[in-house]
Amino acid sequence: MAKIVFALSILLGFCYLATSVNAYTATGWNKAHATFYGGSDASGTMRGACGYGNLYATAYGTRTAALSTALFNDGASCGQCYKIMCDYQADSKWCIKGTSVTITATNFCPSNFALPNNAGGWCNPPLQHFDMAQPAWEKIGIYSGGIVPVLFQRVPCKKHGGVRFTINGRDYFELVLITNVGGAGSIQSVSIKGSKTGWMAMSRNWGANWQSNAYLNGQSLSFKVTTTDGETQQFPDIVPANWGFGKTYSSTEQF
Repeated sequence: MAKIVFALSILLGFCYLATSVNAYTATGWNKAHATFYGGSDASGTMRGACGYGNLYATAYGTRTAALSTALFNDGASCGQCYKIMCDYQADSKWCIKGTSVTITATNFCPSNFALPNNAGGWCNPPLQHFDMAQPAWEKIGIYSGGIVPVLFQRVPCKKHGGVRFTINGRDYFELVLITNVGGAGSIQSVSIKGSKTGWMAMSRNWGANWQSNAYLNGQSLSFKVTTTDGETQQFPDIVPANWGFGKTYSSTEQF
């Protein structure tokens, strides 16, 4: 009997671990519009408002989008994933029927108040709009259309490998870029801990960059990251004591 109970506890433990990873569930469908930018190779989408830099090097690739003000949330939406399909019933001329694409939010589409919302001011509040990397947009729309109505839902992010931490800044100012975040994709809060300190809350500097004003040189660094669905993961000593500015450190853990 004791063996059975032990086996069940092991099984339940594995079930808990399995369900705690990628626990974020998809939302319902909403309406928006989508345009494209960045060229056929998406080279013009690099170094956006989320701070991910070279999207090829940081594994986001060409399936990305810039979000309008209504969706970007001052950078808090960076890293979120959206499944987008062209609304064929609303525009059968320019939509590709029966296809969808999943993108990651990596940039901001600014407002243009000099133009009306329905004629160039596509990203003006309160419009929900995706300015997609051209290769991603062409999965759902015909190039000549330029802008199409879409249906979208926020979905769990599925990433290869673990969460990554890039340490930038200078002494007494660690600016940490956190990338390749699965599950909810976007980050709610971050704490940092040196091997000689306790946990210290970090603040969002811009996009996916979080800052600390502590002196942490020569200490191994741990992080505690909470995504916007409330899931928290710890990354103990993920950065070695001999860390340097400008370097990226990859974990094996994922949401």
